[in-house]
Amino acid sequence: MKYAHIGLNVTNLEKSIEFYSKIFGAEPVKVKSDYAKFLLETPGLNFTLNLRDEVKGNQVGHFGIQVESTEEVLSHKNRLAENGIRSQYDEINTTCCYALQDKFWIQDPDGNEWEFFYTKADVDENNSNTSTCCTTDSKDENVEIYTTTTNAKITDTCCS
Repeated sequence: MKYAHIGLNVTNLEKSIEFYSKIFGAEPVKVKSDYAKFLLETPGLNFTLNLRDEVKGNQVGHFGIQVESTEEVLSHKNRLAENGIRSQYDEINTTCCYALQDKFWIQDPDGNEWEFFYTKADVDENNSNTSTCCTTDSKDENVEIYTTTTNAKITDTCCS
């Protein structure tokens, strides 16, 4: 297997190219009036943007980039903040999808959610809320979730 491929429909190609160039730290390898292609070696990803007049709803739960450490999560968060992309919220020591994770969340110009995350360990429980993946209603007292704009604790959150 050489590359995973994601073809994402977008309503504003210019804004999406700007956003994803910052996310990936790379420029697209091909740009046309209605199309852009990023070809990333790490992670191995063929990521295309396809211009559409309208995008209705979120056809996926979310996208994510898994990294090697909490320090790398924070490094990406800081890099993106320096480029004008601020975290919507951060989750430290959260249990999500049968894993103990540190992560932060952002949205692209069309509202698609992205998480940058580090998996610390596998766990036996998904979470205690069956309607969402991630929740702060946890037995683990070390869970800390804060919005980055207000620094207020979040009491209910979703990882889609």
